[in-house]
Amino acid sequence: MKRFEGRRLLIVTQHQKEKVMAPILTEALGVHCVVSTHFDTDLLGTFSGEVDRKSDALTTVREKCLRGMQLHQCDLAVASEGSFGMHPSVFFASADDELVMLIDQKNQLEITARELSLETNFDAAEVRDKHELLSFLEKIRFPEHGIIIKKAEKNHSGMAKGITDWEQALAICNDFISSQGSAYVETDMRAMYNPSRMKVIEKATQNLVQKILSVCPVCEAPGFGITDAVAGLPCRLCRSETRSVLYHVYTCQQCSHIEKQYYPRGVREEEPLYCDYCNP
Repeated sequence: MKRFEGRRLLIVTQHQKEKVMAPILTEALGVHCVVSTHFDTDLLGTFSGEVDRKSDALTTVREKCLRGMQLHQCDLAVASEGSFGMHPSVFFASADDELVMLIDQKNQLEITARELSLETNFDAAEVRDKHELLSFLEKIRFPEHGIIIKKAEKNHSGMAKGITDWEQALAICNDFISSQGSAYVETDMRAMYNPSRMKVIEKATQNLVQKILSVCPVCEAPGFGITDAVAGLPCRLCRSETRSVLYHVYTCQQCSHIEKQYYPRGVREEEPLYCDYCNP
């Protein structure tokens, strides 16, 4: 894309996310990717809990981009921010929610994409012996995925991060168990220690590129994306409006052009199974 071709794109990360982000962005946009070396992104929050994230994910990822651009004196940056917890609609399942944002100060653009995935090993456990530890490690696919070991969930003194070695994991846990009866073990969700998360970041970056390449039909500005989803797809049986999406609203950041794209799933009617009247 001409707006980005040949420009320097700063990837704001200290957790090696550039390994999956840079190839996608370079090929699609023709940019020259560089990695931030001056900004400690852990200042905005850590998964291990010693630094709480003070803002929501969207505000945090925006701040990463802006601080990175200020420190590196550039006008084009991309960053990601992940959130982990229960899936919003799949009960009792953990999810990885990744936001990826590109800010282009030269063209006054802010483009964001998201990937919500069940493909995560996000987990934690209090262990009291070797067998409980080994059971947890096998469950979270250790040592391919790293772990964090603490004395207790909220105790960060003596915490060990980025553990990917069996003997080291056993030794640290044994020390904590011997001194206090248990150890707290959790998945290290930093990207370089979590291949599952890295794949979700890769997919979120692909979503971002797809959105960037979607241009406004009026002014041709990139990032012509969905800003709202309106329910109301009619039920096939009773014709009542259902909660299923009838159309998506696309909005241009620069000229404010709006379009409605109906039937995004390719169907014009919803099955009675999903109708509040036919299936209350």
